[in-house]
Amino acid sequence: MSTSTSAMESLLVENRVFPPSEAMVKAARVSGMDGYNALCAEAEKDFEGFWARLARENVVWNKPFTRTLDESNAPFYQWFDDGELNASANCLDKHIGTPTENKVAVIFEADDGTVTKTTYKELLARVSQFANALKADGVKKGDRVLVYMPMTLEGVIAMQACARIGATHSVVFGGFSAKALQERIIDAGAVAVITSNYQMRGGKELPLKAIVDEGLGMGGCDTIKTVYVYQRTQTACNMVAGRDKTFDEALAGKSTECAPVPVGAEHPLFILYTSGSTGKPKGVQHSTGGYLLWAKLTMDWTFDLKPEDVFWCTADIGWITGHTYVAYGPLAAGATQIIFEGIPTFPNAGRFWQMIERHKCSIFYTAPTAIRSLIKAAEGDAAVHPDRSDLSSLRILGSVGEPINPEAWMWYYKNVGHEKCPIVDTFWQTETGGHMMTPLPGATPLVPGSCTLPLPGIMAAIVDEVGNDIPNGTGGILVVKRPWPSMIRTIWNDPERFKKSYFPEEMGGKLYLAGDGAVRSADRGYFRITGRIDDVLNVSGHRMGTMEIESALVSKTDLVAEAAVVGRPDDLTGEAICAFVVLKRPMPKGDEAKAIAKELRDWVAKEIGPIAKPKDIRFGENLPKTRSGKIMRRLLRSLAKGEAVTQDTSTLENPAILDQLGQAY
Repeated sequence: MSTSTSAMESLLVENRVFPPSEAMVKAARVSGMDGYNALCAEAEKDFEGFWARLARENVVWNKPFTRTLDESNAPFYQWFDDGELNASANCLDKHIGTPTENKVAVIFEADDGTVTKTTYKELLARVSQFANALKADGVKKGDRVLVYMPMTLEGVIAMQACARIGATHSVVFGGFSAKALQERIIDAGAVAVITSNYQMRGGKELPLKAIVDEGLGMGGCDTIKTVYVYQRTQTACNMVAGRDKTFDEALAGKSTECAPVPVGAEHPLFILYTSGSTGKPKGVQHSTGGYLLWAKLTMDWTFDLKPEDVFWCTADIGWITGHTYVAYGPLAAGATQIIFEGIPTFPNAGRFWQMIERHKCSIFYTAPTAIRSLIKAAEGDAAVHPDRSDLSSLRILGSVGEPINPEAWMWYYKNVGHEKCPIVDTFWQTETGGHMMTPLPGATPLVPGSCTLPLPGIMAAIVDEVGNDIPNGTGGILVVKRPWPSMIRTIWNDPERFKKSYFPEEMGGKLYLAGDGAVRSADRGYFRITGRIDDVLNVSGHRMGTMEIESALVSKTDLVAEAAVVGRPDDLTGEAICAFVVLKRPMPKGDEAKAIAKELRDWVAKEIGPIAKPKDIRFGENLPKTRSGKIMRRLLRSLAKGEAVTQDTSTLENPAILDQLGQAY
């Protein structure tokens, strides 16, 4: 788990600082650095008291908790464990009887531009009706339900309906393959699937139900009793008698009232599968109480949410960002939010900016990959430049999914925010449940490309390989020293993997290992994330294990003998996938190499999903291995970047292979 100090320190040459305006400081929920420091001091002085106060102020409890933190079975920490609540009630019911009940909860814009608006009262009725449909089919508290839906309001309704009856949902991104679905259904032991006939993206109708059928047909999915099918388009899809129901059939005659089922604070709200550095996906398990607290609180703190704001997070519900900042956080905070079905480049690359103008969006939260692609589009076509839209409604901008490079930050700040909107550059993970480090709009001076400082109560640090603190200005490993309420509880059905992955014994078993390298600036102590320390790639904000992609390539048994996958920097996606492949035939060249590379890319897309397709595929007669047979991936990383190999190669069994792999595509 070593990191390159010199490489990381070179990233710190950033002298541009943008303090918050006086008006922003004055009106902010967390006002100035004094406000931030006061919250941090409260957490330092009375850690459990700090979290208990916030939990009582921000969460509606059916049964109040008396125990804040239970560390007796570390690292399986428990928060508020003797309290009871319901997540859906905290997002919907609590607004009923207040002016918020008639406030617009969701502005939904479909791929074709059709807009529908739903109030909190209307949303509660729809969630309750779907919850009753689930109950009627025998879905109960503790059951797992797989959600494979387009980015529509119905996806959020499905998640909220599960939470309402105490069922644990597991959402799978609509770009994943049938095999990925099958693996997740088996691992979670899901009893039902909620899906759609098709999804609309960029004017194209893409199948979902057919992929569900394929996954279920692969075997091992006998736990599935019901498949609910939302008819997103008019195109018919296969329906299996006795198992499949359209939404209309499931909802027919069901009441729009459904009492929320109280659950313990530690009850699993959801399982979200994320890639690991081994082939099997990890089922990240999140609690109900601690997760919901942080979803609500970070909406208030990070986005400085006001009652009149129109919030838009562009993430899909298939990812953690779509869970926390679409399905739960905005609703728990009583916000009006935009949900968008389509893609940022359809019908043109000005879609985001036009939507901000159309819906008077005031808080806009998107990924650096999207920003970089829109920069490129705007440079090539003035008609889709942000200047062509009225963005005066914007108050706060956000970045999520991966570190944003300083020049993309500056473009975003100048061209979208017109130098008046703070950018909250948020660092967090699927496992953390919500933001961990980010500037606060009315408190933190901004530095392009830096996530700045931990939120109050998050005890982050940078350490060496054995957990010792290291000085500012020196690159190291990012850890969190104390548990926090929204943290991962375990890996579903694999507690040993949880301990090994996140609380390694070589660091004492008590430090949460984020898996990222980081460095703190010598002047301000600001954090900057420098990249993964393991073999998980971050492509356009999506985390994928190299082992998963390697396994997919090698499963092409008629063609591939061996494969190794690494990442390399990419201007558009942040990191690109580079695969080194040894074939079961002579090494191809020219057009043959191109044809085989295309075949392998398509194969990976089928096995995992299009986001996992390697950008580069290089062929060789072998891979660089030690005499013990271990593939030396650090050498492959240098080759992927186009760098000369300067590392020690004395342990290599076949050093000549480096020249071949350095040239061969």
